[in-house]
Amino acid sequence: VQLVESGGGLVQAGGSLRLSCVASGFSVDDYAMGWFRQTPGKEREFVAAISWNGGRTYYADSVKGRFTISRDNAKNTVALQMNSLKPEDTAVYYCAANVGSRGVVDRSYEYSYWGQGTQVTVSS
Repeated sequence: VQLVESGGGLVQAGGSLRLSCVASGFSVDDYAMGWFRQTPGKEREFVAAISWNGGRTYYADSVKGRFTISRDNAKNTVALQMNSLKPEDTAVYYCAANVGSRGVVDRSYEYSYWGQGTQVTVSS
C-alpha cells in the first residue's frame, strides 16, 4: 500500500500549484481521502477532504475559496489545486486515505494510509 504525492515546489505569493497523489496497492474508490500539511514544530493540520465518490468536500477555513480537492477513482488519484497561494501556505503537504469512512473527515488520526509528503514553499 502506497500513496505518492507530487507537484510541490517553490512559487511566488499569488501563484498556483497542483498537487497529485497516486495510490497503489489498494483502490481508493471506497474511501474518503484527504490532504494535510505540516510545518516544523507544529502539528499536522487538516487542509481538505473528499468523500469516496467526490460528492462531498470539506475545507479548512484557511484555504476555503482558494484550494480545490478532487479525485479520479478510475486513475486511483486525488488532487489538490491551490490558487492564490500565501507564504503561510508553506508546508509539507501529505495525502491520506481513510479506509474506515466514505465521508469527509478532518481528524488526522482517522486516516490509515499516508504519503511521504511534498514540499510547498510560497515566497513573499
